[in-house]
Amino acid sequence: MPMRRLLLDRRLQVLMIGTVVFAGVVGLRLAGQLETLELAAYDWYVRARPEQAVGPPRVSLVTVTEDDIQHLGRYPLPHGLLAEAIERIVAHGPRAVGIDIYLDVPIPPGRERLEAALLSHDNVYVVTKFTGDGETGARAPSVLADTDRVGFNDLMVDPGGTVRRGLLFLDDGEKVYSAIALRLALRYLAADGMAPAPDPANPAHIRLGGVTLAPLDGHEGGYVAADAGGYQFLLDYRDPVGAFPSISLGELLSGNVDGDVLRDRVVLLGVSAQSVKDLFYTPLSRDLERVGQTNGVEVHANIVSQLIRHARDGDPAVRSLSDAGEATWILAWCLAGALLGLATASPLRFLLLATLSAGAIAAGTFAAFLASWWIPLVPPLLGWGFATAIATAYVSSRDKQEQASLMSLFSRHISPQLAGAIWSERDRFLSGDRPQPRKLTATVFFSDVAGFTTISESLDPGELMRWLNEYMALMTPQVNRHGGVILRFIGDAIMAVFGVPVPRDSDEAIRRDAVAAVECALQMQRELVSHNHSLAQRGLPQVGMRVGILTGPMVAGTIGDAQRMEYNVHGDTVNTAARLESFDKASFRPDPLHTPCRILVGETTAGYLGDAYVLEKVGEELFRGKTRPVAVFRVHGRKEEAQAPRPPAIGVRAG
Repeated sequence: MPMRRLLLDRRLQVLMIGTVVFAGVVGLRLAGQLETLELAAYDWYVRARPEQAVGPPRVSLVTVTEDDIQHLGRYPLPHGLLAEAIERIVAHGPRAVGIDIYLDVPIPPGRERLEAALLSHDNVYVVTKFTGDGETGARAPSVLADTDRVGFNDLMVDPGGTVRRGLLFLDDGEKVYSAIALRLALRYLAADGMAPAPDPANPAHIRLGGVTLAPLDGHEGGYVAADAGGYQFLLDYRDPVGAFPSISLGELLSGNVDGDVLRDRVVLLGVSAQSVKDLFYTPLSRDLERVGQTNGVEVHANIVSQLIRHARDGDPAVRSLSDAGEATWILAWCLAGALLGLATASPLRFLLLATLSAGAIAAGTFAAFLASWWIPLVPPLLGWGFATAIATAYVSSRDKQEQASLMSLFSRHISPQLAGAIWSERDRFLSGDRPQPRKLTATVFFSDVAGFTTISESLDPGELMRWLNEYMALMTPQVNRHGGVILRFIGDAIMAVFGVPVPRDSDEAIRRDAVAAVECALQMQRELVSHNHSLAQRGLPQVGMRVGILTGPMVAGTIGDAQRMEYNVHGDTVNTAARLESFDKASFRPDPLHTPCRILVGETTAGYLGDAYVLEKVGEELFRGKTRPVAVFRVHGRKEEAQAPRPPAIGVRAG
């Protein structure tokens, strides 16, 4: 296959696999099947993020603990006690005080004192619960109704009970309501001369200092069709657990308080007692087995602190890519997975690249998160994995088909080592679906049974086929074991080649092929000696065999069409080897029980054998179609094991 076509096909395969997987992953994502995993990844990133200095604490907590409730012996707390708590907090000079306890129902004694405290201090804010109709739910005390010192404390809770989003505004279609956290943050910032402003690029978006808080659209980051009501933004939880100084109500009322903990800060008064059940999961919750829930008052403290950080410190808000940007990000990894699966053949290299790619996705999205970008992790990871798996399966299936097709061109009588070499070198000699014609140097081997016609006349057809199959069952494995390729059987004859289809790249490799062919013939003779003893005992004709071997240049390639294709070698070397096998065959008289095989080689093969074998020069013969005589040598065996030559069993004719 031409390289240009190969590259084109590879690109199309990558594009097809990547696009199909991308469509499937996006379909899963739009169906909401990946949202839980993506939100879990967001939580993990929040927990894995290294702690960074976020400036001095700007929010402190005064909490009603379990011990406080046990000491007082009651809950809800009487309003007179809350009024005293407010007075003590305000006395320490906070910028803003938020009461995260519903005050809609009077809890005597002390309701009047509480209302007086609320009226006396304009930096004290109370909570209400938003219901959308303005009539039901936990309303603010009447003395603060319709003032800007009331804010809702509703929290956006995702499926699974985790708070990841904050609210700035809600509306019931007629009126817009502000969150208590926003009220407190703006009061804090007002002391620094800072106020919210519309974003210059989009006036509908609120801007605090130099940071714009764009409202979530329901498809932010890993969300899919989430409730986007009101004005929502992502919570970053950059303030670590325990970042907000906290004192108990009992400590406050006893006067055992460091005033600096409350001075010039936002102070939130709420409940931390477990029995009240004002608890929420956040991304900082470690797991569900170990109670990792956070008190509602601390969640609001995180929101207030984040808003102040945006305005005062310029901490960027958590952003996400546009829909087109996320689609491009996911598609890119789907295509990368397809490319990896199609292009990587080595299992070790594949494992290495697969690990690096998965790590790159995780590391890239985490690094982006550290820069306040929430980029999807699960869809690209899933798309990459699916694309890699599909591409790998496709390559495996294609390779099996190609390997079966390639191996079908050669006899099944090849060694596993040669089969592996053929497959591993396929790119070097394949052209399209067939081996490309190659000029190479190899060793051709021809063998034939001596006197087969006479033998066939002495046996009935069934006996003849059994006799011939026994012979072939002994001979053909020897070609395999010595690294040759059987190209065809011609009746009782065998044609094999040593040195195809992978071309040899050195003279030493060509020499090894020549030696292997001769060793194969010698081993065949050993097998025949044993086999002939068995045939003699059964009263069956014994086998004699002629072998012709020649090393030289030839052309290797395929002949035929898609229905029937055959690998073959052609050239003068092949023709001469065939004539060596049949040279003066009428004069050959095999000795079945000692030397049943006559092995003739040409001069080139004899030269490669060196002095390790006993060679007898038979003479020189001018074969038909040749212009120069060919030197003919008979191989009697290796020097260390060859017997003395028996009386000549071949006629010699001058060339």
